[in-house]
Amino acid sequence: MGPSTMRGYGMLRAVLVMILILQGLSATARAEAVIFGASRLEVITQGGKRHAFAVELATTPEQLSQGLMFRRDLPAGNGMLFDFGLPRQVAMWMKNTLIPLDMLFMDRTGRVIHVEQYTVPGSLEPRGPSEPVLGVLELPAGTVRRLGLSAGDRVSHPMFERGR
Repeated sequence: MGPSTMRGYGMLRAVLVMILILQGLSATARAEAVIFGASRLEVITQGGKRHAFAVELATTPEQLSQGLMFRRDLPAGNGMLFDFGLPRQVAMWMKNTLIPLDMLFMDRTGRVIHVEQYTVPGSLEPRGPSEPVLGVLELPAGTVRRLGLSAGDRVSHPMFERGR
């Protein structure tokens, strides 16, 4: 290759790097554009242990669609609660999600009917039960194992009061 060809490749590489940077900034801007509400909830194990969490609420189509995408961390004791409004069949995936998560899927009463642990960041594999759910609680990966959470536990939050 001659010097002009090398300069051409260098210029092309610089343009591609700039495009990737701009895409990253655009994705970050999209992530910050959606504002989530905040709440508290408890997960009550079948053995009666109570575990409190500070959660962000995803209720609007934009919030439900974005979820925890583009986040770089999720501290212990925090999570995101997805409220679908009415029980429905859902499948969650990890597109644009940068951190591994545990997921609890709840019926209309708040009973955990399905658990996913250590989901793989970026995976497009659908996760979830075959039955309808009213909500999904996403927590930092390892929370389910550390606290001994399982199907049959109950999530206590006002969104489940309307289903009783």
